[in-house]
Amino acid sequence: MTEPQDVLYTVEDHVATITFNRPDKQNTISGPMLGALSDYLLKADADPDVRAIVITGSGKFFCAGLDLRGGGISSGLSNQRTSPANLDLRNTPPTVLHNIDTPTIAAINGGAAGYGMDLALGCDIRLIADTAKLAAAFTKRGVLPESGGTWILPRLIGWSKASEIIFTGRTLSPADCLEYGLVSRVVNSNELPGVAMALGREIAANAPMAVQGSKRMMRMGMNETFNDHVHHVFLQLLPLFQSDDFKEGMKAFLEKREPDFKGS
Repeated sequence: MTEPQDVLYTVEDHVATITFNRPDKQNTISGPMLGALSDYLLKADADPDVRAIVITGSGKFFCAGLDLRGGGISSGLSNQRTSPANLDLRNTPPTVLHNIDTPTIAAINGGAAGYGMDLALGCDIRLIADTAKLAAAFTKRGVLPESGGTWILPRLIGWSKASEIIFTGRTLSPADCLEYGLVSRVVNSNELPGVAMALGREIAANAPMAVQGSKRMMRMGMNETFNDHVHHVFLQLLPLFQSDDFKEGMKAFLEKREPDFKGS
């Protein structure tokens, strides 16, 4: 079992916040913490009251990677010791993070290195504090980005820039991250929690099924032809047209007021 306070989970105004809470260990993730992170992500995604998820860290670090002494490195992508013949990654944090439909926001409050960088890249939206950094230190430690980075980074910034960052094990400043398009914006470190929560609330104010459906279609579209994708989008639209939220959205537009979506 992970320590109760190593990973914190709260819900406020339809926004769930998952916080790595080992500031004395630079928020490195132990093996049990990997399980807790997956559980909280799945819990938030299954909760109809949650419409956005913020992932952040306490203290001066977002997450400095896997805990080399706490079972994190032996777990990595997997929460259990297993052989390649029966490797099951379905409930590991990077896979869960990629597959859930609830929008995720990485509030990168401090250093995000290795596994921590991959987790941040796996979120839908990234905000970075002006005092933070991303460290692709994998090759400097004799490993590779094991948590989705080799899939995500080339898609975010192109093959050449991704190759340069990964092969050199480079550390990126907030300005670098913004220039490369890895983050939406750089935020004053003291203002980051409020900005992330405000963004979560802004997302939560919209029709949840429409937001989740949009994310699902964006994810599917990364591996589909255009013709296949537009057909899937049309099929996704059909049940939305029958929803109460669609009726409320149209009614609010005609009445020139803010809609009150219920997620149904």
